[in-house]
Amino acid sequence: MKQQYGQILVTPKPFVKWAGGKRQLISTLNENLPESFGTYFEPFLGGGALLFNMLTENNKQKCIISDLNSDLVLAYATIRDNVDNLISSLKQHEKYYQKDSKSYYYSVRESTPKKEIEKTSRLLFLNRTCFNGLYRVNSKGKFNVPLGKYTNPNIVNEDNLRSVSHILSSSKVKIQCRDFEAVLRDAKKGDLVYFDPPYQPVTETANFTSYTNKNFTYDDLNRLFVLCTKLDEKGCNVLLSNSNSKEVVNMFSKKPWKINKIKANRSINSNSTKRTGHFELLIKNY
Repeated sequence: MKQQYGQILVTPKPFVKWAGGKRQLISTLNENLPESFGTYFEPFLGGGALLFNMLTENNKQKCIISDLNSDLVLAYATIRDNVDNLISSLKQHEKYYQKDSKSYYYSVRESTPKKEIEKTSRLLFLNRTCFNGLYRVNSKGKFNVPLGKYTNPNIVNEDNLRSVSHILSSSKVKIQCRDFEAVLRDAKKGDLVYFDPPYQPVTETANFTSYTNKNFTYDDLNRLFVLCTKLDEKGCNVLLSNSNSKEVVNMFSKKPWKINKIKANRSINSNSTKRTGHFELLIKNY
């Protein structure tokens, strides 16, 4: 479903750059979806590339999406319910950023707005202007990424925000802030659960799991495996993305799991030569 503004046709796309975003893998993910399924669940929502693709194809698809990052979940709800005020707030950010990008960026980074609109516009502004579009918080939950080197960042991106707002409000999407294990209560036989968690590090230095201030540990991976097994026993379709790491391969090496190795680029790496030539895993039980 595309939406028309003037002469521009806009397909809704992720409104945040997110570590491990799936935009470049959409065609591969589509090829690996079951032919039919009930409700679609995505408990590590992130940028929501697969969700938007799915709703563009069929806006009647029932979806229950969630994430543990409360600022991100708030952003989805704010875009759905209050997009006009959000766009006005972003235009203010854009105006002040253009006057003095450095001092304005760091003043916004230090700020802690209380209102929902301002919280979301701060998140989107920082995401558009920070180094590498990286969302990262420290152990105290404070956003700590430096200013990026952009000549003219697309801070407002109005057409896409309106398109996202339209598709979220016109479709059967429930947005929740919760831990991934909560999906077990809701998912029924025939539903599809897609897990795209923070990836297990493949090397000692590759540990990028701090998109919330609670790191995704090996114990969390184990919890995820146990959850996948329970969902399989319930008769759910389970699809999982993860890094090509020994731990993941060992865990999912037995039936009913099928492991596909797929080629993927890393959009977030400070060294651009290290963004290509990676493999990741797509694991499913159907």
